[in-house]
Amino acid sequence: MKKLSFCVAFATLAFTAAASAQSYPSRPITFIVPYGAGGPVDVLARLLAEPMRQKLGQPIVIENVTGANGTIGVGRAVRAAPDGYTVSIGNWPSHITNGAIYNLNYDIQKDLEPVARLSANPYVIVARKDLPASNVKELIAWLKANPGKATTGTAGLGSGQHISAVYFGKATGTSMQSVPYKSGSSEVIRDIVAGHLDMSFDQAITALQHVRNGSVKAFAVTSDKLLDAAPDIPSVDEVGAKGVYILTWYGLWLPKGAPKEAIEKIGDAARAALADPAVRAKLATLGQQIPPPEQQTAAALAAYQKAEIDKWHALIKEAGIKAP
Repeated sequence: MKKLSFCVAFATLAFTAAASAQSYPSRPITFIVPYGAGGPVDVLARLLAEPMRQKLGQPIVIENVTGANGTIGVGRAVRAAPDGYTVSIGNWPSHITNGAIYNLNYDIQKDLEPVARLSANPYVIVARKDLPASNVKELIAWLKANPGKATTGTAGLGSGQHISAVYFGKATGTSMQSVPYKSGSSEVIRDIVAGHLDMSFDQAITALQHVRNGSVKAFAVTSDKLLDAAPDIPSVDEVGAKGVYILTWYGLWLPKGAPKEAIEKIGDAARAALADPAVRAKLATLGQQIPPPEQQTAAALAAYQKAEIDKWHALIKEAGIKAP
């Protein structure tokens, strides 16, 4: 009987050990969104969460950690345990331009493990419905007639909206008053709809729904190509602001030292989500462009991120955009 009891106990211990060492993931995964609810990164995170849950077999919890143009949220992810259960989802401003603008207490490249490159979209120049301009030429004329008076909403110093406005102003000889918002794009677009702000350079993922329902007017997209989701909005090349190209892209990262298994499985789940016809259709309506599968890998994200840092950090320095 003792021998049998010992065998049972041993088997129980072995089963428990096997269970504790079961393959990743064995509990919910948290996505840290460094901007407010309803903004572009938040919208994308929530769109991907369910198909990724189905692939991973565990719930994905969205946590919005706002402030300082995304630096607080990214910092939270950097300091999280590198166990694969805290994911940093971010974009071009949060994981590229912030490194040139803010004195960060983390290194965007060295302290995070690339996991997957996601979709991308240009910005859309949008304005309140009653702004006295009906096209970009008239907008430029109005801005020149009111130098420094027009208000343009941004997600903070060095955000995509801010950088877009700076480059637009430089290219067209105009100037605007930047109004930063702690919660980011969702709050900016709400105030444009309400008429409290004159304009902004908003991401297609959040701007298009307001353009379609007529609550804001759209002047152009910051690209040399038209958006499939909104072919009636001209490119900046077509309307007198040639070369003002701004593309925000999105990605997933884990804290440095995360298990290889976690990187691979989260990356596989993200790529499966991006391949899902329903997800692709939804992203298309939001003006999102999905890179081919070979450009969605961790290695591809690492290479793309480095190239973007090399490009934009030099341009930001030249423009003199720097946090005090």
